[in-house]
Amino acid sequence: MTTSQQDSAAAGGSATDVFRKARDFLFAHRTDYDAAYAGFAWPEIDRFNWAIDWFDDLARRRPDRPALWIVDEDGGGGVTETRLSFAEMAARSNRVANHLRGLGVRRGDRVLLMLPNVAPLWETVLAAMKLGAVVIPATTLLTGADLVDRVERGRVRHVIAAAEHAAKFADLPPEVTRIAVGGGGGGGGGRIPEGWRAYEDAYAAPAVFTPDGETRADDPMLLYFTSGTTAKPKLVLHSHRSYPIGHFSTMYWIGLQPGDVHLNVSSPGWAKHAWSSFFAPWNAEATIFVLNQPRFSARTLLDALVRCRVTTICAPPTVWRMVIQEDLKRWKPALREVVGAGEPLNPEVIEQVKAAWGLTIRDGYGQTETTAQIGNTPSQKIKLGSMGRPLPGYRVRLLDPDDRDAEEGEIALSLDPSPPAALMLGYQDENGEIRRVTGAAYRTGDVAARDDEGYITYVGRADDVFKASDYRISPFELESVLIEHEAVAEAAVVPAPDAVRLAIPKAYVSLVAGREPGREVALSIFRHLRAQLAPYKRIRRIEFADLPKTISGKIRRVELRRAEIDRQNAPDRSPNEWREEDFPELTQDAAAAKR
Repeated sequence: MTTSQQDSAAAGGSATDVFRKARDFLFAHRTDYDAAYAGFAWPEIDRFNWAIDWFDDLARRRPDRPALWIVDEDGGGGVTETRLSFAEMAARSNRVANHLRGLGVRRGDRVLLMLPNVAPLWETVLAAMKLGAVVIPATTLLTGADLVDRVERGRVRHVIAAAEHAAKFADLPPEVTRIAVGGGGGGGGGRIPEGWRAYEDAYAAPAVFTPDGETRADDPMLLYFTSGTTAKPKLVLHSHRSYPIGHFSTMYWIGLQPGDVHLNVSSPGWAKHAWSSFFAPWNAEATIFVLNQPRFSARTLLDALVRCRVTTICAPPTVWRMVIQEDLKRWKPALREVVGAGEPLNPEVIEQVKAAWGLTIRDGYGQTETTAQIGNTPSQKIKLGSMGRPLPGYRVRLLDPDDRDAEEGEIALSLDPSPPAALMLGYQDENGEIRRVTGAAYRTGDVAARDDEGYITYVGRADDVFKASDYRISPFELESVLIEHEAVAEAAVVPAPDAVRLAIPKAYVSLVAGREPGREVALSIFRHLRAQLAPYKRIRRIEFADLPKTISGKIRRVELRRAEIDRQNAPDRSPNEWREEDFPELTQDAAAAKR
C-alpha cells in the first residue's frame, strides 16, 4: 500500500476512496446540472499518484475491461487492431517504469515524448507518472529546430520518440538519453538508430513496480508548450492534481460512464489529447478508442463508429464540418453523447447532425492551462451558439479591463478563496522558474457574453476583437456566417485599416475542393453576407488565400492582422482580393430590395 493510500482517514479514507467519492457524485448527478454544480467540491488530496492510486486500483477491480483499443487503417482496406485491458496496461506501464529507471530516469526529470497514437504512448505516460518524472508531450509534426527549443527551454534529460523521427534529434546534446519506439530490440528485429536505446527492451523488465517515495498532489507531472497563436509558445506546467483530478469537469461535460467506448479525434502532443484520450475516459472507467488513418476520411470514421459501437465522441469543428459533407443518415451509430471542442461550433453543423442522428453536438470550452471550464452538459437545454454554463468546480467571471464584473468581458476564473484544482501550477519562464497564478482571478484571454440564464457565448480572443466605425466586431461571429456559404471551407476575419471607419472587417477565405477563386464566387459570398449580417458587421473585403496556422492547426490571425497593417499604404492590392465597391450588382440588389 502506498503512502497516499494510507493518507488521512480524516479526509474520508484513502486518496483512492476520496477520488472515487468525488467522481461518483458527478455520476449520480450526470443529468442534473444544478445539483452537480451546487454540490460538487474538488477532492482534497495531499498525496496522490493517479497512475498508482487510481489506474492500478482500477486494473485490480476491472482487470479484463478494455482500457485501450487502437484501430489502424492502412488506406487500402486493411485493418489491424490493438486491444489492451486495464490489467495489461498496468503491467506494461510497470515494466516500462522499471526499464526507464534502469536507464537513469529519476523523479523530477523531464522526458520529451514524441509518439503517434501507439500503445507505448499510453504506457510511457503511466510509467512516467509512477516514477514521478515530468512528461513533455510533443507532436510528431515538430521540426528539428522546434525540438532543440523544447529540449533547451523544457530542460529535457530524456527523449522517447518513434524511430522514424530519430534524425530530427541530431542536434540534441549528447547527454540526453534517447529511446526509440519501433526500432527493434527485445528480440523483435529491426534497426535501432545509432546512439538510441530500444524501447521494446522494456517488455522484459519486471512487471511489479515499487515507487521510490511518495508523490505529492502538487508535484509537477506534465509540461505543455502552448500552440502560440500570438507569440512564442508558453510553457504550461501541470501537477498530479490539476489534470488527473481536474478532468472530472471534462468527464462530466462529455457525459462519460463506465463501460463507454470513447473516441477523441485529437493528435498526441496537445493538451486535448490528455483531456479526452487519457484522463477523462479512464477517470470514468471507459475504453479509449483510437482510429489511425493515413489520411483523414469521414467515411472511414463513420464506418468505424458503427462497426466498433463507439458510444461517445469528441471532435474539433474541422472534423465535424467534414463529417456533415456525407449523408449521415446512411450510418446508424451507437452514439449516446457527441461533443465538440477546440474552437466554437457553428449552428449549421449542430443542426445537420441532429437532423440525421437525433443527437445534439454539445460545445465546451477550456484551455491548455485548465481542463474543461464551460460546457453544455447532458440533458440540459442548449442554446445554439452558446458554449454552455460553468462546469462543476469552476467559478467563472466575465471581467472588463478594470477587473469589474460585466455581462460581456474576458473569461476569468475566480481564485478566491482558492483556485480550482484543475488550474495549472503556472508558466515556466526562460530561467526555469514557475510563475504561479496570483490575484483574485485568472484571466483566460478570451472574451464572452453571458445571458440572464447564465449561458456563456464565445466572442473571440481578447486580442482578436476589434472596432469598426466604433462598433465592436467579433471575428468568430462573422466567420460563422462565412462558412455557411457552400464554397467556403475556412475563414478568418481581421481588421483592415480604413481612414474613415478606423477599420473595416476583411475576410481571408479558403475555398472547398473544386471551387476556384474569382469574381463570381466573391460576388456570391458578398451576397450571402449581406443577407445574413447587419450593415455595421458586413465584411467589406475578401481575399482568397491559404490561412496561416499554428502547428496544432489553429489559425494565426495575428499574421493576417500584421499583413493588413504592412500593406495599408501599398499602391496595389493583392490580385486575389475583392472589395464591395468592385460589384455594382450589390448596389442594384439593395435598390431592388427597397422597391
